[in-house]
Amino acid sequence: MAREFTSVGVVGLGTMGAGIVEVFARNGIDVVAVEISDAALDRGRANLTGSTDRAVARGKLTEADRDALLARVTFAVGLDALHSVDLVIEAVPEHLDLKQRLFAELDRVCKPEAILATNTSSLSVTEISVATARPNQVVGIHFFNPAPVMKLVEVVRTVVTSADVVADVEALCGRLGKVDVTISDRAGFIANALLFGYLNHAVDMFESRYATREDIDAAMNLGCGLPMGPLALMDLIGLDTAYEILDTMYRRGGRDRRHAPVPLLKQMVTAGLLGRKSGRGFYTYERPGSPKVVPDEQTPTTTEPAVSDAAVTKIGIVGSGTMATGIIEVFANAGYEVVSVTRGAEQSAKVFEAVQTSLNKGVVRGRLSEADRDAALGRINWSATLDHLADVDLVVEAVVEELSVKKALFASLDEICKPGVVLATTTSSLPVIEVAMATQRPADVVGLHFFNPAPAMPLVEIVRTIRTSAETIATAQAVSATLGKTGVVCGDRSGFIVNALLFPYLNDAVRMLEASYSTTDDIDHAMKLGCGYPMGPFELLDVVGLDVALAIQRELYLELREPGFAPAPLLEHLVTAGYLGRKTRRGFRDHTRR
Repeated sequence: MAREFTSVGVVGLGTMGAGIVEVFARNGIDVVAVEISDAALDRGRANLTGSTDRAVARGKLTEADRDALLARVTFAVGLDALHSVDLVIEAVPEHLDLKQRLFAELDRVCKPEAILATNTSSLSVTEISVATARPNQVVGIHFFNPAPVMKLVEVVRTVVTSADVVADVEALCGRLGKVDVTISDRAGFIANALLFGYLNHAVDMFESRYATREDIDAAMNLGCGLPMGPLALMDLIGLDTAYEILDTMYRRGGRDRRHAPVPLLKQMVTAGLLGRKSGRGFYTYERPGSPKVVPDEQTPTTTEPAVSDAAVTKIGIVGSGTMATGIIEVFANAGYEVVSVTRGAEQSAKVFEAVQTSLNKGVVRGRLSEADRDAALGRINWSATLDHLADVDLVVEAVVEELSVKKALFASLDEICKPGVVLATTTSSLPVIEVAMATQRPADVVGLHFFNPAPAMPLVEIVRTIRTSAETIATAQAVSATLGKTGVVCGDRSGFIVNALLFPYLNDAVRMLEASYSTTDDIDHAMKLGCGYPMGPFELLDVVGLDVALAIQRELYLELREPGFAPAPLLEHLVTAGYLGRKTRRGFRDHTRR
């Protein structure tokens, strides 16, 4: 039988600490909430009442339940008030020496059988535990912010944590309505170990002026379905907190350069640009603590592009795969005349059938009228020869992802298409400049990377090479807007924005599994419940295809030569074995019974 926790203590009543108090009190547990001074205690009380009042206003808590919740909380200054609690959890700033001093004092104050827990997100629970005479009763209980909302709790055991203590804490998490994942004491645990390498890489992209903050955030929000872009998330977390976590992970986690804080991050922290809490970070906010972003000197202007898409009325699309089919539908639905070029009449018939089927689904779901469907199909002309692209205004290629094939195609388009036509490639990983230099008009060549399925996904990455003209980029932006897509502009680097940030994170997850640190289910739970991701990394890898993920990761590694980007051996072994994910019914999971 798990022990019954009737009272708990919480030390530190900032946003996280007050949230933890609310979680326990909501679930009928008496809480002693402790701060260092009367002023800090008043701020903590205000944090709690503000959160519960918002819950009442949103209809998530009745006034009676709020009053009962608050009645379970006793506020106190000083640790002596914790002498009789069953469990203490601390949520003080992320400084090891501070936490060690605190735990030494808790060891003195608390009753011998009390469990001492830390909410640290990156520091060594082991190093904290040895400051006490009861290291076997010290455990990590890592809540996620906002604690009342986020379902995940990481339970962190050290090599000496008692199995009974771990079991008792796991049972407590269930009582609190949380999903727990139990792991060993490793830098960053699961969620932060995977999250912060990705966030740091995004800061590096911004620092190098590879893309704007708005485009980086929009790319990950719209291209991956993440609840927030990485730079907005950094502002929410706090740049000082992010810096401390990254620095700790770098020092504790083998000095992986991907966790070494980007210099810009330290500069911003030094300058007091800490994110929302200071009113300014990567973005500027209405006031300190406000979530409302206001314009600043980096906010894009709303001036008209250098070239509109007024002259672009006829689109050529080359290819017959899933992506080409989706792009044909997108342009036809947007009112453009489309010339679809495939390798023959049989391929054209298959593409026509696929487009028609997709449009029919739109009618069934009420997204499209029958008249609109018929009009879209009527705008598409079917061809098996590139010569029919002689009078189009824009060509989009969506052929096989092989550089030699794309270069040969663009050399032919260069001869056939009229001057001034924008030639676009949908490549997701190949160098656009190499495709462009197969023509005599590299200024007219651009990357237009649609996401699959193209009719549904709202993002297009607009990839400029060092030879792409400003007019070509402006035309690509205007066309993307006409399609109802958000176009984000980036340089011609492997992976562009989305894949360059996404696939190293997925590769890190594979390395974590490979090291037997956690399971596929727990890692997926951690990222979905702790970070709000729509899919866990292994779910996503099985959907994308392990062979596709390996190919992209290899391209990133070859271009950047960063050791941390080297494909995980486990990923390579699974691909070699033919375990490619859902398409082969076996990947990181067995899909044969699903």
